[in-house]
Amino acid sequence: MSNGVGLLLAATAWTPNVLVADDEVIERLWETRLPEHPRNALYTLATRLRKALQCVTDDGGPGFDLIRRYGGYTLAVDEEVVDTSRFRRLVRHAKDAERHGQTESALALYEEALALWRGEPLSNMKTTWADAARLTLRHEHRNAVIGGAELSLRLGRCDECVAPLHELATRHPLDERVVGLLMLALNRSGRQEEALRCFQATRALMVDLLGDEPGAELRSVHERILCRNKGLRPDRGVLDLMHS
Repeated sequence: MSNGVGLLLAATAWTPNVLVADDEVIERLWETRLPEHPRNALYTLATRLRKALQCVTDDGGPGFDLIRRYGGYTLAVDEEVVDTSRFRRLVRHAKDAERHGQTESALALYEEALALWRGEPLSNMKTTWADAARLTLRHEHRNAVIGGAELSLRLGRCDECVAPLHELATRHPLDERVVGLLMLALNRSGRQEEALRCFQATRALMVDLLGDEPGAELRSVHERILCRNKGLRPDRGVLDLMHS
């Protein structure tokens, strides 16, 4: 599948089974870097994409179809084969399970959702729309990592959430909620010194970049770890420190 065809697939798969107007598709694909005849270029890509999708279907893959409707295109597909849609469904179910006290099931759903993530979303698309879509997905991914980590902490599975929290903290070093949860996970995994170093590095960065100290919640977690507070357990009361 050529790069242009792949971009058209991504642009329409963002909202599967929903009509996307020609002008919107063109903006998603090219923004201000328009080809000489953008609508003709779009029609050519659409024809190529239909052929590629038909080959996938003929080979026994899931059924796809790019449908031309008045003024736009719809990617007709079972949303279960679109990773973004599956991810969002699994996260919704995880939240529902958590509300009903089904902690183990909720954690399993979060883990299944996060396992769908591979690399940078829409990495080949350099438009304002793609930037906004990536920002949305990164925010949803952050929330899912946090949701799963909080459940892991409550279940005492602290080692399991250190790696994803560490990766998230590397991407968002000023996110106090993420840093606080990482500190809790490290401390509960017997890595108190590492948790304290994490706080010091975050504090130094905040003072350097923002000219301010960490917030009260993160300082409280740091003080409890520093004092080896026996009450610092992965229960709801402690985790509430990180909700802002």
